[in-house]
Amino acid sequence: MSLINTQVLPFKATAYKNGEFVEVTDATLKGKWSVVFFYPADFTFVCPTELGDLADNYAEFQKLGVEIYGVSTDTHFTHKAWHDTSDTIKKIQYPLIGDPTGVITRNFGVMIEEAGLADRGTFVIDPDGKIQIVEINAGGIGRDASELLRKVKAAQYVASHPGEVCPAKWHEGEKTLKPSLDLVGKI
Repeated sequence: MSLINTQVLPFKATAYKNGEFVEVTDATLKGKWSVVFFYPADFTFVCPTELGDLADNYAEFQKLGVEIYGVSTDTHFTHKAWHDTSDTIKKIQYPLIGDPTGVITRNFGVMIEEAGLADRGTFVIDPDGKIQIVEINAGGIGRDASELLRKVKAAQYVASHPGEVCPAKWHEGEKTLKPSLDLVGKI
């Protein structure tokens, strides 16, 4: 079953953010655009490259009113320890949510049950708490924050321009499409 246009299920967790432990819930995601970015585990190999890439692009997401939430099945204490020991992770300013019980990971359908770890799942959530983008990668395939940023811009554009859609490779400022009978067979 697809999660597209479904409401984020209830959850409550503790995250590590900027030297503090903070509570994050499904209600925290409402009222703004959010990216929930699942990764398998702290102190691993591909994960810090992805989280570092997001950190390097965080200001661009913030300009769009988007908050990023990194989630793994590690604890918030482990997130703090990783932050304190890794130069890549030290630059992260967005919340790293601990999900040791796997509730959030299962809610989003990315739990690898036999390992107790999350798949590399990316979810873009609109201000109403509905999932607009779902992307799941195999463990060895890292994601690209600039491509995610492009997709978020497209989702925001479509949300604010009813009746328009963004074609493949669309970038901000480029031409969109207005589906109609006149376009059938003309693209």
